Amino acid sequence: MNTIAIQLQRLPHGDGLPIPQYQSAHASGLDLTAAVAADASVVIAPGERALIPTGIAIALPVGFEAQVRPRSGLALNHGVTVLNAPGTIDADYRGEIKVILVNLGRDLFTVERGARIAQLVICAMVQTELCIVAKLDETTRGARGFGSTGIASGSDRDQ
Repeated sequence: MNTIAIQLQRLPHGDGLPIPQYQSAHASGLDLTAAVAADASVVIAPGERALIPTGIAIALPVGFEAQVRPRSGLALNHGVTVLNAPGTIDADYRGEIKVILVNLGRDLFTVERGARIAQLVICAMVQTELCIVAKLDETTRGARGFGSTGIASGSDRDQ
C-alpha cells in the first residue's frame, strides 16, 4: 500500500476533536467529524441542507485531490448524505474543509460536535489536454447511453 504525507492544520474550533482517521486497515476514506460548537448542534430538517465545518484544513501535494464522500450508514439509517458528492478539494485550496449535508429522510437530523459526517478520500489525479477532432474512434458500444447495457448478466442483456 502506498502512502503520502499530507499536512493538516487543526483550526481553533476543531480543538479536542480527533484528526481524520481510517476506521479499518484497508479503508479508502478518512472519517471527517463535525466541528460545530458543543452547545450549538445543527438541526437539518427534511429536505433542507447545512454547511458543516470540520475544523481542519489540509495541504495536498500537486498531483492529488481529495474527495468528500457520504457515509453509507448516515444515508441508510437517516437519509442524510453529502449534497455535492463527491465534493472536490483541489491541491491549491488551503481553507477549511466543510461538508454540505442534505437530509433526504423524513425526520429531523441533528449534527452534534464530533459526529462522523463524511469521508475524505485522497486520490492521484491528472490534468488533461483536450484535443478537438472531427470524429471520435468507433467502439462496439458507440453512443448508446443510459441503460444500454441492461440489468441482467450474460446473454439476457437488453440490446
